[in-house]
Amino acid sequence: MASDKELSDFLVNVEKRAFKRSLYHVRNEDAALDIVQDSMMKLVEHYADKPIEELPMLFQRILSNTTLDWFRRQKTRNALFSNYNDFGDSSESESFDFLEISHSENDSQASESAQDLFSRTETVHEIESEIQKLPGRQREAFLLRYWEELDVAETAAAMGCSEGSVKTHCSRAIQALHKALIAKGFKP
Repeated sequence: MASDKELSDFLVNVEKRAFKRSLYHVRNEDAALDIVQDSMMKLVEHYADKPIEELPMLFQRILSNTTLDWFRRQKTRNALFSNYNDFGDSSESESFDFLEISHSENDSQASESAQDLFSRTETVHEIESEIQKLPGRQREAFLLRYWEELDVAETAAAMGCSEGSVKTHCSRAIQALHKALIAKGFKP
């Protein structure tokens, strides 16, 4: 059983990555924040008695299910209110960085020129843009494997699919990103 401190520490450590992952799925900061908060509440309410080592996988699964529930609600809302197409402001996600630009090491920042920083920032924005264009399952598999650093089995459990499906989704996501970035002039 996880202690209150372990549970609190776990939630603090996973919060930022979960928010970024949710934001990439729903493309709305308020909705992403709600999804993460709902997921955290569900974890605490229903699984606080589980061992700490089980919490990461449980949380990933809860986050995935909460995100799917949000999409279902949106689909229902859009069907009921078809005259009101735009419920969210997609321009908010443009200011959000996929990777954090700042480093904690002062040496790397001090030695980096303004041109290098600008170039790196532009690269990050291009990558972020291409990740957002991926189909939902490919984006989810890619983010779980390479952002959350889950292995294939953990990703399959979090997504509710087979390990082969995870490998397929990741492979297709990587190929699509590679092609898109090469087309934009990036060198492999």
